Amino acid sequence: MYTAKISLSDLPASPEEFRVKALAWADTFTLVAYYYDHNIPYPYEGFKHLLAVSNNKPIPIIQEQSFADLRKVLQGQQPIICGYLGYDLKNQVEKLSSHNKDTLSFPGILFFEPEVNLYFNYDTLNVSYTSGDVKSIVDAILATPLPSDSSSGPLQVKQRVTPEKYKRNVERIRHHIVEGNVYELNYCMEFFAEDVCIAPLPLYLSLCKASPTPFSGYLKFEDKYLLCASPERFLKKEGEKLISQPIKGTIRRGSTPEEDLELQQQLRNDEKELAENMMIVDLVRNDLSRSCATGTVKVEEMFGIYGFRQVFQMISTITGELKPGKDLVDALVGTFPMGSMTGAPKISAMQLIEELEETKRGLYSGAFGYITSDQDCDFNVVIRSIQYNSSKRYLSFMVGSAITFDSAPDREYEECLLKAQAILQVLNAHLSE
Repeated sequence: MYTAKISLSDLPASPEEFRVKALAWADTFTLVAYYYDHNIPYPYEGFKHLLAVSNNKPIPIIQEQSFADLRKVLQGQQPIICGYLGYDLKNQVEKLSSHNKDTLSFPGILFFEPEVNLYFNYDTLNVSYTSGDVKSIVDAILATPLPSDSSSGPLQVKQRVTPEKYKRNVERIRHHIVEGNVYELNYCMEFFAEDVCIAPLPLYLSLCKASPTPFSGYLKFEDKYLLCASPERFLKKEGEKLISQPIKGTIRRGSTPEEDLELQQQLRNDEKELAENMMIVDLVRNDLSRSCATGTVKVEEMFGIYGFRQVFQMISTITGELKPGKDLVDALVGTFPMGSMTGAPKISAMQLIEELEETKRGLYSGAFGYITSDQDCDFNVVIRSIQYNSSKRYLSFMVGSAITFDSAPDREYEECLLKAQAILQVLNAHLSE
C-alpha cells in the first residue's frame, strides 16, 4: 500500500468536521470499519482511531471452519484486516449448537482488506491506499456533505420476552445455580423494531455523543450495520503479550463529585458485583492459560473502577505471554467468546443460554476489531450496540445482566430496562405494549 501523512491544520475543515465528512464518504463503500477510542484514558489504551473502507468482496472464509481458514488468511496476510467474530463461533470452539431464530443474517465471521485506511492522530492524518492518490481521496472527503438523519420516526420497539417470562427464567437460572450446573450466567433479551428505515451513520454519531467509549465502532457490510458503543475489551495482542479486560460491575454516575465518590465506593464494596467480577477473572485466567506459557498469566489489576459518561464500571486486567508455537488464532480459540458475556463454567453457561434465550445473538457478545500485518490485534466485546439489516428493515439490540444466586428477578429486569432505555433514547423510540 502507498502511504502519506497530512497535517490536519492544513485542511480547509476542522479536524472534527473532517472526521465526520470522512465517515459520510466511507458510507458510500460496501465495506466500512471504523474504530474510535474517543480519547478516553484506558489501561493499555483503547482502539486505534482508524477508518477503513473497501468496495471489494470480504476475505473468503468458509463459515464452517472459520478459525482454520482465518489462520490460513493470517499466514499470507500483508495489510491490516478488519472485521468481527460472531457469537455463534462458539459452536466451533466447543461442541455446541444454535437453533434460535436469526433475524439479522450477519455471517458468523467477516474480515476484509481495506483499500483505504485513515489513521487519525492528534494533529496528523496518516493515509494508506492501494491505488489512486492521496489528494483525490482527501478532495473526495472534503466534497462529501455532512451526514443528515433521514430516518422515519419515532420508532416502535418491541420486547422479545415478556416481563413475566424473563423473571421466570431468572428463577430457573437460580435453580441451576443451586444444582451446581452454573455459578453465574449472562442472560440477555432482545428488543427489536420491524419495517423500519433508519440512517445508520447519524444514529451511530448520536450514540457516540450520548455514550463515548474507548471501544466504539461502526461496521457496514453491504446492507448490514453494527453501531457499537462498547466500553469493554475482549482481547488485545501486543507481540507475544495478550491482554483481556472483562467488565463486571456497573453503577450510575452521580450529579456531583461528592456523589461520584460515594457511588464509586458503593460499587467497590458491593459483594454481589465483586463476586461476579472475581468469577469472570478466574474464567479469563483459565481461558488465557490455554495458549499462554505456564506462570505468565497474571491479574495486573483487580476490581479497577473506571468512570464513563453515564456509569462507573468495575474492570479487571489479566495478561499472559503466548507459548512458543502458539499464535493469534490459538489465543482467539482459547478465549472466545468473552466470559463476561457467557458465565461460569463457560460451556454449561453457553448451553443454558441457548435454551433460555429466544433469538440468536448475532454480533452481540461477539468481537469487533482489527488484526495488523504482524498479527497483533485488538477486539472489543460487542455490547451496548445496535444491529440493523436495511434490506429486511429490521433493527435489533440486546441487553442483559449477570445472574447469580443472589439475583432478585425484579431487580435484574429493571437493570435490563435501564440499559434498554439508554438506547431507546438515542433511537428516539419507545416500547410498544
